[in-house]
Amino acid sequence: MKICIYPGSFDPITYGHIDIIDRASKIADKLIVAVLNNHDKKSLFTVDERVEMIKESIKEYGNVEVESFDGLLVDYAKSKNAKIVIRGLRAVTDFEYELQMAQTNRELENDIDTVFLLTNLKYSYLSSSIVKQVASFDGDVSKFVTPQVADRLKKKYNKYFV
Repeated sequence: MKICIYPGSFDPITYGHIDIIDRASKIADKLIVAVLNNHDKKSLFTVDERVEMIKESIKEYGNVEVESFDGLLVDYAKSKNAKIVIRGLRAVTDFEYELQMAQTNRELENDIDTVFLLTNLKYSYLSSSIVKQVASFDGDVSKFVTPQVADRLKKKYNKYFV
C-alpha cells in the first residue's frame, strides 16, 4: 500500500490545499493530511480546530485521513509506514525552502522521498496568510476557502472586534 503524507500547518485550509489533496489522493492508496503542531508558531486556529476544518472540507475523499503530529516529520512518517511526503509548490520562491527540507528529511531518513506537486495556476497566489489578512478586515474570503472555513474565520475575527 502506497501511503503518502501531506504535512502543513493549514491555518486555515484553502482551496489551494484542497487542490493538492485532490491530486495527491489519486497518487496514494492512502493519504494522510498531517497537521503540524508547531509550538514556535502562533496560529490563529488550534490544532484541533484545523483538523476539524480539514475533515469538513475533504469529507468526500475515501482514502484521506487527517491527523495532527508533533516532532520531526520523518519520525511521524516512519510511524505511519509512509515513504512519500507530498509538498505543494506555488512559485519558484517556495522551491528553495522546500528543497532544503526535502534534502534534510532524506538525510535524516533515506527511505522517505518528497514529491512536489505544482499548485494549480488559479491558486498560485493563495496562502493561508493572505486569507487571514483579508478575513481580519472583514473581507470576502469565499473564493479562497470553503463556506465552513469562511464562517470559522468570521467568528474568530469577530471575537477580536466585539
